[in-house]
Amino acid sequence: MSGAAAGFPADDFPRDLADLHLLVGSYTATGGGNATGISVVHGTTASTVAVMDDPSFLALSGDRVYAVSETADGRVSAFRYAGGALEHRWDADAGGDAPCHVRVDPSGALVVTNYVSGTVTAVSLEAAESHAASVTASDGVVGTHGSADRVVVPESALVTGVLPDVEGPVEDRQEGPHAHQSIATPDGTVLVADLGGDALHEFRVTADPAIDLVRVHHLGPGVGPRHMAWLGAGAGAGAGSDADADADLVVAGELDGRVYRLRRDDSGTLRPIASAPAFEGEVGESLLSHVEVDQAGRVVVAVRGRDLIVVLDTADDGLTVVGSASCGGVWPRHFAQVPGYLLVANQMSDAIAVLPVGADGVPGETVAQIAVGSPACIVPVPARS
Repeated sequence: MSGAAAGFPADDFPRDLADLHLLVGSYTATGGGNATGISVVHGTTASTVAVMDDPSFLALSGDRVYAVSETADGRVSAFRYAGGALEHRWDADAGGDAPCHVRVDPSGALVVTNYVSGTVTAVSLEAAESHAASVTASDGVVGTHGSADRVVVPESALVTGVLPDVEGPVEDRQEGPHAHQSIATPDGTVLVADLGGDALHEFRVTADPAIDLVRVHHLGPGVGPRHMAWLGAGAGAGAGSDADADADLVVAGELDGRVYRLRRDDSGTLRPIASAPAFEGEVGESLLSHVEVDQAGRVVVAVRGRDLIVVLDTADDGLTVVGSASCGGVWPRHFAQVPGYLLVANQMSDAIAVLPVGADGVPGETVAQIAVGSPACIVPVPARS
């Protein structure tokens, strides 16, 4: 693996662990975790830079960091990142319970998916920033997260879409819709993975904000789609908006332990053209989590329960397991790619495992452990930040 993480040139990322620079989202005591908020990692040392409840997923765009608070009354917070510190800018309602993913869409909207309530929210970033600037200018609000004087974005700056009230065959996980992740498409739309409804919902999102359903792509019963990545020229390391029009979509089935490769047909529907189990044997409590595509076009997926990183070849329109390796800890919830290494957020080990990656894309044995409480999301930060 020689390329950078999605969206940044390889030269902006470290080739030596001493230069590693990361933002890490975690679970706090509210969600049964051991962190106190968002952490920053320099080299192999982590420190808390923002105290907040369950910032389980982060997104970085320029000097802005967006973090969900995966709580019953979910919200999303925006920060300005500079000099290794976070300055709190504003908060917005997530539009549902337990937001678990956040992403900056090319439309100019911030897209938040809410797991428990099965909703997806678009926040107008222009409106949110304008409101925060006006409040700060008039009231002199200090950017300290958790302050009673925090800036709350008005409801007019966001809109929420509700996924259909459907059920799946896995009774304890598919009793209703569960929005897990969103990803931009080459067609300018947004796909939302519905783990509860075994479907991918395609929306058109604008910065007004507005969110309108385009179509629904159904998967097999009990798949439980969780995370997605584009496979194709320009797709890079799990990039969404950079994929070209001919890219295939890779989907991790959390509940059935399989990886799927989907392609649009003439009607615009995404249909599976290949699938493969990520491991042998019964699924049981083995749950796929994050999936990305490396610079060589291989699929990389994490398996909780079995604590594996699995690599699949994508030649000839197929999916074939190349090999697998230990994730270097327990319960790999997320990972990130940087030149030469795979960084794995092992939630139940309270650490990020640093795994060297060989020519075949399969990680080797852990070369370092970075202590971080209940890590759930890793965002590499370019050197220029």
